[in-house]
Amino acid sequence: MFFNFVNVFIFIILGLAMTFVIITVSRLLAPQVGDNPDKFTTYECGERPVGPAWILFNFRFYAVALAFLIFDIELAFVFPCAVVFRKWLGLGAGILALIEVVVFVVILFLGLIYMWNRGDLKWTKEVPEEVEEPVILEEEKPIAF
Repeated sequence: MFFNFVNVFIFIILGLAMTFVIITVSRLLAPQVGDNPDKFTTYECGERPVGPAWILFNFRFYAVALAFLIFDIELAFVFPCAVVFRKWLGLGAGILALIEVVVFVVILFLGLIYMWNRGDLKWTKEVPEEVEEPVILEEEKPIAF
């Protein structure tokens, strides 16, 4: 049992040593750039930043990113099941596993349909036109008592 702890301790020491070595070698080999003002600006995909950093982002970016993440995780859960499905068939658990995976995919598909119907997957928001108030002519005005 002590041997297992020694293995973990050695891996921790090696990990810390490699981190130190990589950072040290990087500092020694990296080109030293002077005090260029561009060096200390925020990196925006090669573009110079314009305007303040505190701006409001559209919520749709968050909703679409969350939907992508959900379906990406779905693939991470379904792929291992597909890899061992023949083994499960041989053990007699294939049908049960298939039903579980299908129920999982159907639940996520219903969530996708819900998001689609709400319009969360559209990049542009359709704003309803304002309804004009009806014009009341003089003779149509109600009589005040």
